[in-house]
Amino acid sequence: MGFNDMTMASTTPANPLTERLDSPETLAAHLTALLALDPRLAIVAERAGAFEVRHSPGGFAGLARIVTGQQVSTQSADAIWSRFAQLEGALDPAGYLLLSEQIVRNSGQSGAKYRTIRAIAEAVTAGEFDFAPLAELPAEQAIAALTRLKGIGPWTAEIYLMFSARHPDIFPAGDVALQRAVEWAFNLPAKPVAKDLISLAESWSPYRSTAALLLWRYYAAVRNKEGLSI
Repeated sequence: MGFNDMTMASTTPANPLTERLDSPETLAAHLTALLALDPRLAIVAERAGAFEVRHSPGGFAGLARIVTGQQVSTQSADAIWSRFAQLEGALDPAGYLLLSEQIVRNSGQSGAKYRTIRAIAEAVTAGEFDFAPLAELPAEQAIAALTRLKGIGPWTAEIYLMFSARHPDIFPAGDVALQRAVEWAFNLPAKPVAKDLISLAESWSPYRSTAALLLWRYYAAVRNKEGLSI
């Protein structure tokens, strides 16, 4: 099967934004609706098995935590965050702005991450950015709002929206595990590039976050069973 053959027959416009993905009951309802939109995912769901909604803190501290985890191992991110979170005022935008770069970097944050978190704090304290409305915005608008913050790229925005804002309609198409999962699920000759995966995921709106959770779980199930080294 080629990637162009994967397009769904349905051309129904995306539904209005659904309820936040914040409970097992909502996840179950969204999964049922997703499988109705794309019955091909039923076999993916069977192979994947049960999966859960994962939540992370929101607001300034939640986004700072995601920034901390960029391009480092989970173990390193946890260690840096543990030290950073103990700095007085670090988890509050106004308090963060009182910290010197050296103090922040002594916790393990890089210079780039210090500046990114500072840009977020400045935007919040100046009243130029508000986390509260993000979960209610259409996906593209929510991502655009976050990526206007200096240093915040699409992946960081998408992960924040999925796990901290609990937005129901986000699909991080640049994620390699999701690309591999789609490759295996649809028997593609190679993993799709992000722009092709974005096009495919549009057919799963407004349940793209559930689709991402399903495919991550499917990726883990297949990889663990087959002993694959990716």
